Amino acid sequence: MENRKTEKDPRNCPVAKICGGCKYSAVNYSDQLRKKEKKVRDLLSPLCKVRPIVGAQDPLHYRNKVHWAFGHMGTHLIAGRYAEGSHKIVENDHCLLEDAECEAILRTIRNLAEKFKMRAYDERTRNGLLRRVLVRRALVTGEVMVVLVLASPVFPGKKGFIKQLREKHPSITTVLVNINTRTDSMILGGKTICEFGRGFIWDELLGVRFKISPESFYQINHDQTEKLYSLAIEAAALQTGEKVLDAYCGIGTIGLCAASSVPGILLKGVEMNRSAVADAKENAKANAEKKKNSAFAKARFIAADATEFMKEAASRGEKYDVVFLDPPRAGTTPEFIAACEKLAPERIVYVSCDPTTLARDLKEFRKHGFEPQYAIPVDMFPLTEHVETVVQLFRG
Repeated sequence: MENRKTEKDPRNCPVAKICGGCKYSAVNYSDQLRKKEKKVRDLLSPLCKVRPIVGAQDPLHYRNKVHWAFGHMGTHLIAGRYAEGSHKIVENDHCLLEDAECEAILRTIRNLAEKFKMRAYDERTRNGLLRRVLVRRALVTGEVMVVLVLASPVFPGKKGFIKQLREKHPSITTVLVNINTRTDSMILGGKTICEFGRGFIWDELLGVRFKISPESFYQINHDQTEKLYSLAIEAAALQTGEKVLDAYCGIGTIGLCAASSVPGILLKGVEMNRSAVADAKENAKANAEKKKNSAFAKARFIAADATEFMKEAASRGEKYDVVFLDPPRAGTTPEFIAACEKLAPERIVYVSCDPTTLARDLKEFRKHGFEPQYAIPVDMFPLTEHVETVVQLFRG
């Protein structure tokens, strides 16, 4: 894959030190890439070859999922991100990370909230209505989702509010109200009501359609995600008829993109979040109908803890040719890795969002007969310290 780097550099964000969201905002983009590549090399070079980092063509305004918290400063309604490690709202109408259309919608919502005299929710007194707003934009389809997170289902002027919002932003294809009465830091509560549209949006990755619900995990940088998944599929070296396991599969993004690449594979995905599994099943069905691809039609998705599934599959004597895993930042478990030895895949593709836990897990994989061949860092989150990495492992 072409390792494209851009010479476009970010400008210094005026609230970077307060917010903490873009710690590299004042750093030349080429230098950002060098720092991230060095971090991966320092951790993984003793284990395998590390290839050059894959940079972004444009490092700015890539976040297709944006949420703002709401509060008051005196009588003035304020909205923005929480400062890192706190619940202090930092106002910034032109964030370097956030999608410009999402930001414009959020600014309109803030203005409408003032116009409709909505009180922001106060975590200390537990009074007020408007807690947060989540906006998601699908880059390929252009569909936009707005989720108003409220402390109560009683929303005076709701129809007029939504009507004026849609008039100002006709790109909005669905509006939902989420009721969050929790006292913790979770963004969404347990009840969501669709007020306009279908209640979800569709987007595409590598030509594969994906349904995105309010709770769905979906990578926030579309262009870099396509590069990341292309590298993962390339590392898998899939062949027709092979049995493929997609662990920590979310809504099925990696596995279904792989199925599109090699239509003859037999795909099974496992994910703990039941809502995500429901979306994965619908995604497989929608793509099977659109593309007449047998791999989509035969794909199976299971709601289960990935480690527990692997242990049970190993006890049943199941075998797989290829395993994808894309675990959370904490990485996978020794039990998952031990089960891989019994499932005996020829190839494992590890997609990691933390090179430190990745290095730990690769050492464990080596103990069980899987040798890392190479690693490729991908800059999924420009202007931040985070980096994703794809690793190919072969069974020895």
